[in-house]
Amino acid sequence: MYKNLIFILLLAFNACTAQVPADLPKIENEAFDKEVQSILSFTVPLKGVKELSEENLEEYVILDAREIEEFEVSHIEDAQCVGYDDFKLSSIENIDKNQKIIIYCSVGYRSEKIGEKLQKAGYTNVYNLYGSIFEWVNQGNSIVDNSGETTNQIHTYNKTWSRWVFNKWIKKIW
Repeated sequence: MYKNLIFILLLAFNACTAQVPADLPKIENEAFDKEVQSILSFTVPLKGVKELSEENLEEYVILDAREIEEFEVSHIEDAQCVGYDDFKLSSIENIDKNQKIIIYCSVGYRSEKIGEKLQKAGYTNVYNLYGSIFEWVNQGNSIVDNSGETTNQIHTYNKTWSRWVFNKWIKKIW
């Protein structure tokens, strides 16, 4: 309960202090876009889902900042789970500090916070996926389960956040 209260207070603080960049990537749903804008501090450069899906994903190390329970349900193919609550820099020490890194979570808040830690540790090409995995599936991109098979299931963190997954082919789990 306290963990959720602290999370809500952090979101409220962010909404009052964040400076929205002029070159914001596109999120398909306007209400979801406003929600994402309200929770981000914009301290980590953004990469849009459409922009990323048009690039060569093999140039990036993809990091998932969700918890293992979420990751095991589904994730972006080739993503490495680094978690959020128990994130340790040692889990990525094998990644070159100049390597392109895209980091995501459910909507972008947790990935932004992990991205800040990566920047502080000297990683120079860190990007937060704008709208994160929710926008990834909303735009029709595929996700895989823990065995690497394409799946239509996504862990939405909780019932409240699940409202931001609009793709009718996706089964929401929390």
